[in-house]
Amino acid sequence: MTRTVELAEGFRDEIVTLRRALHQVPEYDLALPKTQQLVLDALEGLPLEITLGKELSSVTAVLRGGRGPGPVVLLRGDMDALPVTERVDVPYVSQHPGMMHACGHDLHVAGLVGAAKVLSALQAELPGDVVFMFQPGEETSGGAPIMIREGVLEAAGRRADAAYGLHVGSAGQPLGMWSSKPGSFMAAADQLHVRVVGEGTHGSIPHRGKDPIPVACEIVGALQTMVTRQFDVFDPVVLTVGRIAGGTKENIIPDDVFFDATVRTFSEETRAKIQRSSVQLVESLAAAHGLTAEVTYQIGYPVTVNNPDEYLFARDTIVDVFGPDRFRERPHPRCGAEDMSYVLNEVPGVYLNISACASHDPDAAADNHSPLAAFDDSILPDAAGLLAELAVRRLARGAA
Repeated sequence: MTRTVELAEGFRDEIVTLRRALHQVPEYDLALPKTQQLVLDALEGLPLEITLGKELSSVTAVLRGGRGPGPVVLLRGDMDALPVTERVDVPYVSQHPGMMHACGHDLHVAGLVGAAKVLSALQAELPGDVVFMFQPGEETSGGAPIMIREGVLEAAGRRADAAYGLHVGSAGQPLGMWSSKPGSFMAAADQLHVRVVGEGTHGSIPHRGKDPIPVACEIVGALQTMVTRQFDVFDPVVLTVGRIAGGTKENIIPDDVFFDATVRTFSEETRAKIQRSSVQLVESLAAAHGLTAEVTYQIGYPVTVNNPDEYLFARDTIVDVFGPDRFRERPHPRCGAEDMSYVLNEVPGVYLNISACASHDPDAAADNHSPLAAFDDSILPDAAGLLAELAVRRLARGAA
């Protein structure tokens, strides 16, 4: 057991207690005042330089290494919850109706606090500085680019040299299993918003109007065909129409129909192509039927890309600290999206997964974002210890 993990074990009770306090007060989007205060209380007494966000309830804390100045390592944890009504029977169930830490960000916060405690105990030995990035708004409007704009990457007075973060999972892998992959790790997530505009009339005389419903249905099907015929299966696209709405009564042809889709891609080239192709298809197919279409393609989070060298460094650190049986390289990227992508676009680093599955059958467990998602916080010392160990080793490597 490394010193970092040993120290993290010593903080187990504190960070588990913090996680459960956070779990009871889930907050949404960019304004997280209760969460922010719990973080500040947990960091009190540590030798940190703390800055609060202006546009959001962020916390940026800088630890100055005793053997610095040297490299700068950034460690990130997101803090926000989801508008989900919790159905997990635990003593620390959400006290905010309709809100839940269904994606495990409460564990991310507690793990990052644990890393701050561990590294503070090792401060005199550190040949550089560590920035702790406590970030709101990952699930919504993207807190990471706001924190970047407010200076988190330069919080130590010089730009971060490497960045690391982790995400817990409630299903799919056994408890404590780490995983990641080099290169594209998580998808870009964009949105396609469409209004198909026709002319309403009585349902018995469709030829007297311009029916947008069958045209919208045809467009939805054609978008799926486009994905299978215009895009390389080895650089995939996932396009899912999650909402379609139009009409008021079975015998009335409406004036318009709306639908919204999420678009997931794994390279910037394919992302640009699907933007062009989807808009062109929607507009052209509507025009072919004598209708028009109003199309908005909304750019969301970019692809989360793990730097290959930083990936190998993180993988080797996990194997060294926890053993080879605790790491799996993912064969494919994940279709979820992350605003850690903005950080990794600016600073070489790596994003990791660790399973916090509370079930003996990970394949049958409820996934993140489910009201039944259950997270086992016994993994918190490992999460805190690894973040701290990555910082220690990366600072030493950079100072050599």
